[in-house]
Amino acid sequence: MKHEWRKAEKAWYLPKEPTILTLPRLNFITLEGTGDPNGPLFSEQVGVLYSVAYDLRMALKRGELGDPYEYVVYPLEGVWTTSDGSRGATLNKAALRYKIMLRQPDRLTVTDFQASVTRVTTKKPNPWLDHLAWEPYAEGQVLQTIHQGSFDTEPTTFAQLQTVLTDQHYRVVPTMGDYWHREIYLTDPRRTAPEKAKTGLRYKIESTNA
Repeated sequence: MKHEWRKAEKAWYLPKEPTILTLPRLNFITLEGTGDPNGPLFSEQVGVLYSVAYDLRMALKRGELGDPYEYVVYPLEGVWTTSDGSRGATLNKAALRYKIMLRQPDRLTVTDFQASVTRVTTKKPNPWLDHLAWEPYAEGQVLQTIHQGSFDTEPTTFAQLQTVLTDQHYRVVPTMGDYWHREIYLTDPRRTAPEKAKTGLRYKIESTNA
């Protein structure tokens, strides 16, 4: 049976309201970058991530890495900050720093990832393949919700999350280093009108009562 994250891990990716939960250690293919994500460079970087993710998916499906296993590729995620401290209405997109990533099934290993990069490099060389990394990460306790609308209107939803944090006595802590927050892209911006786009917004949090 095909593993479908929208069904099997619905609570992790499709919360109906702001939700606090604890996430386990997960494996990701990651790529770090800087600058405005609306440019062609960001699209090229995303494409490199998917080229390896789909290669691994097919290797699992064909049974080349153990028993055959079929799954839907996980959604693109990104953690974000800026080099100049700008946020919200004053956000300077040129100063954005990000790490984009695709979650991978638990049965895959760093060795499988490295072999996939070699295969993809042979078939379709791309300089960004050398920048990909295999990164296990346990985010732990998080607060998340879904934002519907364009990326530019996300501050309104983040403000709602801040209210939840205050009411329930939590604070935001950096994720994967010094990044402010995580975004999970549940719709394809190339095929979805901005007002209908859905993005998971997630903060890594800790109690202020500790």
